[in-house]
Amino acid sequence: MSVFRSIWDFLLPRRASTQTWMVLTFALFVGVAVVGVGLYVVLVLRGEMRTSMQQTLQDQADRIAVQVAQEPSPERRHRIVDNLTELSDLSIALVTPDTTYRPSAQTPHPLPADSLADVSALRTMEAESARFTYLENAEGEPFFVATLYRPTANLIVQVGQPPPPLYNLARRSQVVLVLGMILALMLSLIGSFIAAYQVTTPLTRISDTARRVADGEFAGKIRVDSRAAEFQDLAESLNRASDAFREKIDELERMTRLQSEFIGNVSHEVRNPIFSISGYLEALGTPGLDDDQRKMYAEKALTNLNRLQNLFNDLIDIARLEYREDLINRSVFDLKDLVNEVTEMLRPKAEEKGLDLQADVPQFFVRADRSRIRQVLTNLIENGIAYTGSGSVRCRLQRRLDKVRIEIVDTGQGIDEDHLDRIFERFYRVDPDRSRESGGTGLGLSIVKQILQAHGEEIHVESTKGRGTRFWFELPYESEPEPEVVEA
Repeated sequence: MSVFRSIWDFLLPRRASTQTWMVLTFALFVGVAVVGVGLYVVLVLRGEMRTSMQQTLQDQADRIAVQVAQEPSPERRHRIVDNLTELSDLSIALVTPDTTYRPSAQTPHPLPADSLADVSALRTMEAESARFTYLENAEGEPFFVATLYRPTANLIVQVGQPPPPLYNLARRSQVVLVLGMILALMLSLIGSFIAAYQVTTPLTRISDTARRVADGEFAGKIRVDSRAAEFQDLAESLNRASDAFREKIDELERMTRLQSEFIGNVSHEVRNPIFSISGYLEALGTPGLDDDQRKMYAEKALTNLNRLQNLFNDLIDIARLEYREDLINRSVFDLKDLVNEVTEMLRPKAEEKGLDLQADVPQFFVRADRSRIRQVLTNLIENGIAYTGSGSVRCRLQRRLDKVRIEIVDTGQGIDEDHLDRIFERFYRVDPDRSRESGGTGLGLSIVKQILQAHGEEIHVESTKGRGTRFWFELPYESEPEPEVVEA
């Protein structure tokens, strides 16, 4: 049992490569077919051919025996045998109780001497009707002999004949068929090896790439040198998946980095006002301070407290906008009215710096959240005022197809190109010292970006160092609503 198990495991291993299994499968199925056909050709077909040859000789011997048995005279019997021998390529012998007769004429294929029956055979064949012999003649060629016993006439007729051309053709066809099946088996094994190689090579490369991806290596690409569409599609899909994973991992790493920076910035931004408030409160407890000093310390503590409150309010706004876009309540409103409202609110701050705040805009109606767009305009205009030393800050409106473009343009110091990609990040400041002096939290532009993204829009910026900056965004245009009719 153990030997059989060992042979079975050797032929069909428990774990083997796909190429091995494909070759074994081809060998098994094609080999079974080859062996089956070979056995049929060698055993069944060859036996049927001999049976057919024997039946033919028996029929001929039977006809000759009938003709001979009708003649009582030995001379006439011998003449019949001579005539049949001359007219056909058969070798004939006639055995009677008196003698064994063979034609005197030379036949092309005489009966071999060792196959000839004698008078004594009449006694041994009493219980038999026919006997067949397959042997070789004097030239070494195959020869068939049929010996037929006629008990009614008490004679034996022997008929011999070499294989006919059709028989030889069939034998050669058998050999060719067997050789062809062996060649087919060999070619099938070679073909299975090539096919398995074509299948397993792309699979091996895909497996190697998947292993590298599992180990965290995303740089490589799967390149499959195969004409099979399935492998090409699989490689393309895996490459796309690898690219997607790489992008997501890069994004996660970037978000992790930004999160770390954000936590560091928040702790830094919160720590400074808290320390300042703590210092001013301790100073208020110092004995001997006059009223002006106490008032100054209290005002500075209150300023830092307001700064801290603004910081937390901005952080709450960003978090709410990130996780709850349903906070955007869209409605149709007059954008010109909103721009005038914001500019009038911020005009004193601009005049304090000697800036010209311009907002002569046409009337357009848009669909958006009015309070959130007010926050966007306020942050952008305040940002322009904060970074403009002299000149102007302008707000412009322009209709562009089904959108209204809002632009905030200043003549300030501008922003270096290296900073443009990061100014919308949280706590990112082009000029940190100046931003903190102006009381900014560093979250204004980040809030602008979040609000507009919640509206499905983007904020854009252009800037030239020393010449100014332009921010712009777009909102969906709406036609002027019909005035409500008040019933009397």
